[in-house]
Amino acid sequence: MTPTKIASVEARALDLELTEPFTIATGARATAANVLVRLTLADGTVGLGEAAPFPEVSGETQASSLEAVLAAREWLVGRDARNYRPLSARLGEAMGAQAAARCALEIAIFDALTRHWRIPLWVFFGGHGSAIHTDMTITAGDADHAARAAAAVLARGISTIKIKVGACPPEQDAERLAAVRRVAPHAPLIIDANGGYTPDEAARLLDRLRADGIAVELFEQPVSPTDWAEFRRRTATRGVRLCADESVRSAADAVRLIADDAVDAVNIKPMKCGVIETLAIWNVARAAGKRIMIGGMVESSLAMTFSVHFAAGLGGFSYADLDTPMFMKDDPFQGGFRQRGSELDVAHVDAGHGVQVAAEDL
Repeated sequence: MTPTKIASVEARALDLELTEPFTIATGARATAANVLVRLTLADGTVGLGEAAPFPEVSGETQASSLEAVLAAREWLVGRDARNYRPLSARLGEAMGAQAAARCALEIAIFDALTRHWRIPLWVFFGGHGSAIHTDMTITAGDADHAARAAAAVLARGISTIKIKVGACPPEQDAERLAAVRRVAPHAPLIIDANGGYTPDEAARLLDRLRADGIAVELFEQPVSPTDWAEFRRRTATRGVRLCADESVRSAADAVRLIADDAVDAVNIKPMKCGVIETLAIWNVARAAGKRIMIGGMVESSLAMTFSVHFAAGLGGFSYADLDTPMFMKDDPFQGGFRQRGSELDVAHVDAGHGVQVAAEDL
C-alpha cells in the first residue's frame, strides 16, 4: 500500500457569520458562504482545505465550489498526493473558473502530505520564516464608519490600514480617507478599489488626495483589468505605486503586466488561482523585482493560516492582507496561527498547517 495515496475526499458547506458586512466596490458579504474539504490519505492522515468563493468578484459560489470539488473527487481518489504538481495541473484544466475549489483541494493535499511527513508547511515552502505582519481592512461605508473602524484597527495593535474604495464617488472616498488620516496620522494607508473606478474616477481620487496632502503606500486594483493600461498612462507622473489584484489570475497575466511596465506590485492569492499557480506568480514577481502582497478572499482561520505558512516560508512579501478571520463572529477551528497585534505566527505548528476542526457539527 502506498500511504500517500488519496483514499477519500469530502466536502460540505461552511457558513460563517461576519461581524459586519464585508463590503467592497462590487458587492458585499454578510456571511462567508465557504466550503470545507477533508482529504484522507491511505494511512489515515487527514488534510483540511477551504474554498472561499466571492461571487461579486469571481462569479464563483458555494454551490459551484461544492460541485467542482465533488466532480474532482471522481478522479482524485487513488492518486498519489506526492504528485501534487501534475495533480494541480489537472485540477486547473478540469475546474476552469472554479479557482476557489481548486485552492481548497490543493490546500488539503499539502496539509495531508506535510502532516504525513511531520513537517510544518512554512518549512516545506522554504523555511524563510514563520511569521508575518498583516494589515486590517476598513470596508466600504461613510466617513464616520471609516473613522470608527480606523480607531478599532489601531486598538488591536495593527498599524497598516487598508481602505476599500470605489463603491462611492471619489470625492466621498477622499473624505473617508481624510477621516482615517485624522484618526491614524502615521499609519501606512493602502487603498483598494477592487476595479470599481473608471480611469477618470481613479485619477480624480489621486488628484484630490494629493491636494489634501494624504499619501498612500499603495493603490490596489484601481480599475477593471480591461482599463488598466489606460489608467497606467494617466498615472505615469502621479508617483503612486499600483498593485494588481484582479488583473493577475495567472503567471501569464503577471508576465504580461510586468513586460508592459504596467504594475509596481502584485497581490497574489491562492484562492483566485490555486497554490501552485500562486507560487508561479510569486516567482515571476520576485524575478522582476516587484513588491508582493499576500491576500485572500473572505477566508476563515483555516485558509488564512495556510497563507501565513506560504508567505512566511517563502519570504519576499512586502505586504500582507490576511485579516478576514477578525471579521468572523465565531471560529469553528482550533490551532493555526497565533496573533499578537499585527503579527501572525506559525512557529509552534508541528506538521501541516496546524488547523483542526473544533465544532462538532463540522
